[in-house]
Amino acid sequence: MKPSEREEEYVARLEYERKKKLEEEKHRKLRDEEKKKIRETHYMRCPKCGMELIEIDYKNIKVDKCSECEGIWLDAGELEAVSKLEKGGLDKLFNVFKK
Repeated sequence: MKPSEREEEYVARLEYERKKKLEEEKHRKLRDEEKKKIRETHYMRCPKCGMELIEIDYKNIKVDKCSECEGIWLDAGELEAVSKLEKGGLDKLFNVFKK
């Protein structure tokens, strides 16, 4: 028995959808691997010069300072936490980083 034209279209569409899902999964996995590789390469590195960051914990705020260019970096939410410090607390935070 020969399949009808509609049956052939249906089977071809199913096959296309199956292959498309496989390709999408392969692409997602590649993106995840690429993200992991980038994170491993850049984790705790200065965004400006690429040198290692030194993490200081001050009043439950983790401040990252570059070991080379001395830039100060804050993670998400940390700027808000720093802004809530009283002026004296803020001065003390900056004194931690003075030479």
